[in-house]
Amino acid sequence: MDTYSKENKIFFEENGYLKLTNILDVKQVEFYDKIYNDFINNKYDTSGLRSDLSGGKNKNQEYITQIMLPSKILPFLKQKPMHDIGLKLARFLLGDDIILDFDMLINKAPHTSKETPWHQDAAYWLDMPDKRALSIWFSIDKATLDNGCMWYTPKSHLSPLRKHFQPRKGGALQCEGSEKESVSIPLNPGSCVIHHGKTLHYSRGNSTNSNRRAFILNYRPKEMVEFERKNGYDHTGVIKQENKNK
Repeated sequence: MDTYSKENKIFFEENGYLKLTNILDVKQVEFYDKIYNDFINNKYDTSGLRSDLSGGKNKNQEYITQIMLPSKILPFLKQKPMHDIGLKLARFLLGDDIILDFDMLINKAPHTSKETPWHQDAAYWLDMPDKRALSIWFSIDKATLDNGCMWYTPKSHLSPLRKHFQPRKGGALQCEGSEKESVSIPLNPGSCVIHHGKTLHYSRGNSTNSNRRAFILNYRPKEMVEFERKNGYDHTGVIKQENKNK
């Protein structure tokens, strides 16, 4: 089926997610594989942009590594295939006024029992007038049930946002959800899954000997990105002080 088919758009609108295979070719995956490892191995300064989503406090051991805004650190990434394809996909699904809001890397380390809890991305964001938003989850490694592929609850984006809570300071937000009402999305390297900002999702821990690396791009309308920035939100995890006191 054509990536930009009417059927794919309808499926996304109805279910809140869409799996696409072989979006990046082997050479492109190899390029991102190297870049990703350089980030994980501290070749670049990620001060203030790197954290452990598991809530762990051991600086010598990260379980779920998140690195925000890799394209801010390496601006040339925005000119590479992933960002180019990502923008085309986002505009195809949400409209021509869509732009990149932020990108990030999330790596689930080997033998990590930590799940990424059930949540909806919109729970992390400002309440914006225009709710259109999506994330594109590119798999750099083979994503499986054993190493933490994504799970989605179909049609959950059509209901009100669920109540979220944070069990420990510095940990991830979470809400009620279950595999019984959801579908798993295994992916090969270079494939991706797209989900709406309100789609309920989670992933299991990584019980394998290898990393489970994902490169994630988030998109929303240009006006809403400007709305965020005016209110001090730039996805670094810090609300700008000049706006915080308004």
